[in-house]
Amino acid sequence: MALSFIFDQIFQTLKTLLDQAQLQITLHRLAHQLVENHLDFSNTVIIGMQPRGVLFSDRIIALLHNITNDHKIQYGRLDITFYRDDLNKEGALQAPAETDIAFSVAGKSVVLIDDVLHTGRTVRAAMDALLDFGRPAEVELMTLVDRRFSRELPIQPDYVGFSVDTLFEQKVKVLWQEKDGRDEVVLMD
Repeated sequence: MALSFIFDQIFQTLKTLLDQAQLQITLHRLAHQLVENHLDFSNTVIIGMQPRGVLFSDRIIALLHNITNDHKIQYGRLDITFYRDDLNKEGALQAPAETDIAFSVAGKSVVLIDDVLHTGRTVRAAMDALLDFGRPAEVELMTLVDRRFSRELPIQPDYVGFSVDTLFEQKVKVLWQEKDGRDEVVLMD
């Protein structure tokens, strides 16, 4: 009985923001917006931000391939661990993920993709890391969830799946089938 009480308490603090069906609709909308703005992707590259932005960008790339029938869209994955300004926060070392960008971004239109935009610090670190691969002509940001009123830096997304107003201590978590066993966006208190 005590175990069921604990589970009840855990699940009472979760609120579904997007269920699986709503998430699929949102992903399709975002992919179509990219196609509308970039057409043939000949001068556009897609960069997913490690770790969880890559799960999102993998889905977007698959949808772009289906929509455009173009399997030559340049796609990379960017780890920002050593560009963060909170690298040693709370004494815990962060394990870096893999960066896989086999092309220059010089003169290209770059679409950075991350799952949740909160303070803007992750995006700032990603832009710093991105410069190691060349100077892009422009950088756009796609985020699945925009936590609008918690920004610490003047960073705004160009493509937004869903905007939510949250308290700073709340957490928005995107769950992906590949990693978490289901597709869902939840708010945790």
